[in-house]
Amino acid sequence: MPDTFTPTLDHLATAVMLLDEQAHIAYLNPAAENLFALSGKSLIGCPVQQAFTHTGQLDAAMRQALDNNACFTEYDLALGSHAHGRLHLRCTATPLQADKRYLLLEFHPMDRSLKLAREEQMLDQTQANRLLLRNLAHEIKNPLGGIRGAAQLLEQELEKPALHEYTQVVIKEADRLRALMEKLLVPQQAPHFSALNIHEVLERVRSLLRAEIPDELVIRRDYDTSLPPLLGDQEQLIQVMLNIVRNAAQAMGGHGTIILRTRIARRVTLMKKMHRLAVMVQVIDNGPGIPEHLQDKIFYPLVSGRPDGHGLGLTLAQDYVSQHRGSIEFDSEPGRTCFTVMLPLL
Repeated sequence: MPDTFTPTLDHLATAVMLLDEQAHIAYLNPAAENLFALSGKSLIGCPVQQAFTHTGQLDAAMRQALDNNACFTEYDLALGSHAHGRLHLRCTATPLQADKRYLLLEFHPMDRSLKLAREEQMLDQTQANRLLLRNLAHEIKNPLGGIRGAAQLLEQELEKPALHEYTQVVIKEADRLRALMEKLLVPQQAPHFSALNIHEVLERVRSLLRAEIPDELVIRRDYDTSLPPLLGDQEQLIQVMLNIVRNAAQAMGGHGTIILRTRIARRVTLMKKMHRLAVMVQVIDNGPGIPEHLQDKIFYPLVSGRPDGHGLGLTLAQDYVSQHRGSIEFDSEPGRTCFTVMLPLL
């Protein structure tokens, strides 16, 4: 690391990182340590991919700068941070030549107004999803009554009692779906908040998945056991995490690895309000990833990557998270998908 670079970079308000020819971190200034909540001493000499959880766009920006030996700027860089989840940044990569070749990375957080606009868009989408679900429930409810009545009449005409088992399946499933539609049609109830341990929520989800999915699925825990309790609706949060984890398991066909990770996040803006602390929960899988053509609408109702999927799980998850004044986002590429849920703590 050339000493000529450090005096100026140490005092910059801009987050700066310097990489060597092998894309290993040679230096990061205090502003970068604060932005990413990283320790410079522990990362010196480590690959840049070790510092972040998602580097696809960053890798592309670095290649552009090095291949053209010229400054390159990525104006909307999504970069996964262990402390803050996904960050939206403007990144400028500049090749430097000293005693050897270096790459200087400058990171600027995106304008806060853009983040607020995204949150407002999520709220609008959640309201539209609720309306669509209620309309859908109303349309489904009426035919269910006809299906149930037809099954009862058919049961009366069957001579073999053993065949009644099949008509009872139709009747019971019609009743179950009708109860679900009634629940969707009832005006939304406020969540019941109480102090809870997020790890108890995750352990409940883990036990449910272990009962549903064969042993070929590995569910690993990467918990920060020092996390304090948070206020939330335990049943809603179980449903949120269950929908995300179940989607991951089904996408991998029951074979693969899912990581349940918890961390503390500092100075997070959620729903237009700055929170000093938040709980970050990540569900990471090594499955095929979400198809690119679905990524912009994966939270919409009736959108699913599986032929047999109903496309309601993530819609309900987003709704419940918004009721907790939190956020839900994801990064996905073949071999790695990460859903990040942020819940305010203080």
